[in-house]
Amino acid sequence: MIFMKNTVNMGLIGFGTIGSGVVETLNMNLPLIEDKVKKTVKLKKVVDLDIVTDRGVQVNPKVLSTDVNDVLEDPEIDIVIELIGGYQPALNFILKAIENGKHVVTANKALLAKHWEEIMDAARKNEVRVCFEASVGGGIPLLEPLNDSLAANQIESIYGIINGTANYILTKMSEEGRPFEEVLKKAQELGYAEQDPTFDVEGYDTAQKLIILTILGFGVYLKQEKFHVEGISRITPDDIQFASKEMDCVIKLLAISQLVDGELEVRVHPTLVPEEHLLAAVKGVFNGVYMVGDVVGPVLMYGRGAGMLPTASAVVSDCMDIIEYPKKPLLYGPQKPPVQNIKRMDAVESRYYLRITAIDQPGVLHAISGILSDLNISLESVNQPKRDEGQEVPIFMVTHYAKERDMIRALEKIKLFKFVTQDTVFIRLL
Repeated sequence: MIFMKNTVNMGLIGFGTIGSGVVETLNMNLPLIEDKVKKTVKLKKVVDLDIVTDRGVQVNPKVLSTDVNDVLEDPEIDIVIELIGGYQPALNFILKAIENGKHVVTANKALLAKHWEEIMDAARKNEVRVCFEASVGGGIPLLEPLNDSLAANQIESIYGIINGTANYILTKMSEEGRPFEEVLKKAQELGYAEQDPTFDVEGYDTAQKLIILTILGFGVYLKQEKFHVEGISRITPDDIQFASKEMDCVIKLLAISQLVDGELEVRVHPTLVPEEHLLAAVKGVFNGVYMVGDVVGPVLMYGRGAGMLPTASAVVSDCMDIIEYPKKPLLYGPQKPPVQNIKRMDAVESRYYLRITAIDQPGVLHAISGILSDLNISLESVNQPKRDEGQEVPIFMVTHYAKERDMIRALEKIKLFKFVTQDTVFIRLL
């Protein structure tokens, strides 16, 4: 589809927070948008199950509808914006739009992560574009620069803080010394966390976004069940305090995708980040993605990863890109990636921080260090606060580089000691 006509019509499915932001963005900046694309841009239809509730934005009542076919089946609508989220009926709506020759803009990272191949195959077959800048990092210009501006580079590594809820919680735990549950409750009261926060704090949202980053960075589509995903709910103020005072590090929930000797590592987990690293300064609800290209070197993208207007900014910009470049090919990610293999998590090598909770009695350190030594894990430091003998005490350890499989085996053996009273917390170092 080439936009030969002077007016480009858009249809919006989903008039929630982000949908309202799209309407508001067009209200604010339509003359600017039209001047840049050299077309008349019209939001012809807005579809939602609820068209009665006041969204706080100005919209012509005549464009509102509860019938999705008013968008999908209208031959005059050129671009469909899907903002309802979830898997169904969003997938059916997007596939129907594509089948009808319409370009698609979506912020639906869950749908893309699960149904990437089906959606992109349909888009290629029907020669339309699917754009999704808002699916990762909200309003941060991230995916388009990765796909286009860094196209001359082989991407070597991507490290992302891409969930504002988790980052807010870890930031407040660090600044205020409060436990996870207490900070989570406050985040829920402020609207930064859902009433069921599992998706955010256990790393699943981050994992879905990492799938998209990995496609663009390395040309590899990897489903979520194929890589390691771990959240932040076991992190305590003790861990954060030790990281800061003894290691000059902060704890972040990182999305990691990197090439190591031709093998691609893809993982999500809490990570100790040195304070001098640029990602250490990404605080609160902000997002940051740190990428390294073989030509450009390190690049940091930083900004608000969510919110009505920041996310709407990315959605509307995608629409503008389609209007200007409707025939741009769907060649996301390297076409011949140098990825020889996907590295298993148990083969990953890292330095580790350990917090072992044990009864303070003679022989404890000797027994634990013996297990680690037997599995080729050497210690860089050991720190044990002074307590009265017989009391429960945390033992903090930092290792040199070790294989994940050896660390897991060591922790399984350490858990069997009667003097160990809790599961050991271990955090990998960047």
